[in-house]
Amino acid sequence: MPSLIQSLNHLKTEDIPWSRLTTPYGKGTEIPDLIRERRFGEIGQLVEHQGTLWQVTPWTLLFMLRESAGKRLDELPENERWVYKAVWEAIRDVEESGQEIPEYPADPLELLREELLWAEDSDEEDESEWLAEEMRGYDPASFAAYYVYSRMLLEEAFSDDYGTNAKRSERSE
Repeated sequence: MPSLIQSLNHLKTEDIPWSRLTTPYGKGTEIPDLIRERRFGEIGQLVEHQGTLWQVTPWTLLFMLRESAGKRLDELPENERWVYKAVWEAIRDVEESGQEIPEYPADPLELLREELLWAEDSDEEDESEWLAEEMRGYDPASFAAYYVYSRMLLEEAFSDDYGTNAKRSERSE
């Protein structure tokens, strides 16, 4: 069975509707440029905020991790490691809270279905969407998937730091 990273290997940054996915500060339109320019401080603020992961998070991680493929975590720039650490801590906080994870889409591409995406160019519609009880793309199943798929990506890329191997070494300390 291919890894999550391998199963999404066909995707290019332009295949992701960044302008229709949310961050804590709006939409993810700038993310492809930020990844290309390796502006990790700005990326970190858009993928995790106060322990919350966003629609853009798993997709951003996917493309960042492609760029660092084959490297160990400790070989990466500190500000890039900070992004991964912030996302991992948000995931761990949810796990440690004891919250039950609802069923989530079996295929991460389902998170890009039209009904989960925000409007193309409507700031007015966005405003009312932010005020809605359940924002588009933040139903319990989709929201859980941002955490689950982000975790899977980090574990696959850095198993010694975030995966099964890391759990074994934590227990033996």
